[in-house]
Amino acid sequence: MGSLPVDTLQPLDPDTFAADSSAVIDFLAGYYRDVDKYPVRAASLEPGRLRKLLPDSAPEWGEPMDAILDDVRRDVLPGLTHWQSPSFFAYFPMNASSAAFAGEMLSVGLNVVPFVWVASPAAAELETVVMDWMAKLIGLPDRFLFGGGGGGVLQGSTCEAVVCTLAAARDRAMARIGIGHEGILKLVVYASDQTHATSQKGARLVGIPPANFRVIPTSSADGYALAASSVHAEVERDVARGLVPLYLCATVGTTGLGAVDPVRELGDVARRHGMWLHVDAAYAGAAAVCAEHRGHLADGAELADSVSMNPHKWFLTNMDCCCLWVADPTHLTAALSTDPEYLRNVDGVAGGEKLAGDGAVDYKDWQISLSRRFRAMKLWFVLRRYGAEGIRGYIRGHVAMAEWFERAVGGDGRFEVVAKRRFSLVCFRLRGDGEEVDGVNRELLAAVNGSGRAFMTHFVVEGKFVIRLAVGGAMTEMRHVRDAWELVQRTADQLLLERRRR
Repeated sequence: MGSLPVDTLQPLDPDTFAADSSAVIDFLAGYYRDVDKYPVRAASLEPGRLRKLLPDSAPEWGEPMDAILDDVRRDVLPGLTHWQSPSFFAYFPMNASSAAFAGEMLSVGLNVVPFVWVASPAAAELETVVMDWMAKLIGLPDRFLFGGGGGGVLQGSTCEAVVCTLAAARDRAMARIGIGHEGILKLVVYASDQTHATSQKGARLVGIPPANFRVIPTSSADGYALAASSVHAEVERDVARGLVPLYLCATVGTTGLGAVDPVRELGDVARRHGMWLHVDAAYAGAAAVCAEHRGHLADGAELADSVSMNPHKWFLTNMDCCCLWVADPTHLTAALSTDPEYLRNVDGVAGGEKLAGDGAVDYKDWQISLSRRFRAMKLWFVLRRYGAEGIRGYIRGHVAMAEWFERAVGGDGRFEVVAKRRFSLVCFRLRGDGEEVDGVNRELLAAVNGSGRAFMTHFVVEGKFVIRLAVGGAMTEMRHVRDAWELVQRTADQLLLERRRR
């Protein structure tokens, strides 16, 4: 096994770069060919397993790429849950595609850091173009386009998007009502019991007291959507107590059940009380590329202050990539901007004059961190390589698979669909009430996942343990969905037979 002495180390030697990159691509191509042969969930769940296999210290000398990849194959892969397996139906999908991978390679290879305009003008401008393209594709109103007074930015996650918009809402509210930072104790955030927990985390991070976060119950009667009347009643009670309504989160495609909140009705409540309305469409926003799903998001979006969706979930874009649009960027940049001398866009030749003119964006002021990745490249590649029609077909294919699974569940009298299917998410369980039935459903899910042939996750709603099947993998075909249903049925047969014998 060769080594790399320090005096010959050339980290970006073009020939070595080509050879190492080719080795990794070949490794990944082989992995994707065989990914369906791995247990979907990590084969080993033993904490500390990898630490036992790896040396205590880093190597003194460099090692060949093939030796490193051999260790990945032997030691790392068995401890991974294979998110790109065609039988991965857990959480929500985490998409990947060859186009996104190519764009990511270019992004990583170029390795630019476009935090201010002058740091890489084309990178910043490509992001503004891509964000406008995406806004138009999913039917957002013109007020979210750069030409319409708004604009968009690529964040890493919904959590980052929520924190940024909460900070913008906080500072806007304090400026409007003329209170200092002590007034933050009066600000209140509203969400439903189906809203992703990232909203509560974000509220804490921007200083909102946990006691000022309102979790509003939903019910099956409303499809587990957040009712505007419930929000209005809660807001009225808070106003009567001298509190200040700050931020309302509406969700299109909730994590647990895929519920869709009524954006327009919630927008009316938000406008009436001066709240910031954020629409979280992390998962289901991708479906809005299809006309038949666009209304969930577009109806009322003109009343929102911000909208977010994650192309890395269901839009063929590798992690990480979250689109955040704001109707008025000045509120975002006022809360997040810094302007030290060393970061100003100054022309070094002319000396002292701003380079950034109309249309120039310093994206450091649109996010939490200073440094940032060139994420626009991979999303641009996805849009260019597959086109809107290709992505629509991809989304519709997954929805059709989920529709089939929903019908199959409904055709087996032992099972029930707990909530109406939304998009490509089906929530189901063995019928019955009480802890005993919940226990059977827990056993069913554990046995399915333990088989290694599929991976699903769960949710608890109104005290019921529910199994979730989320279709959306880039390699998933109808046969994988059928196999998953057959696995569920066979496993249920075994469990119910064992219980009758006890």
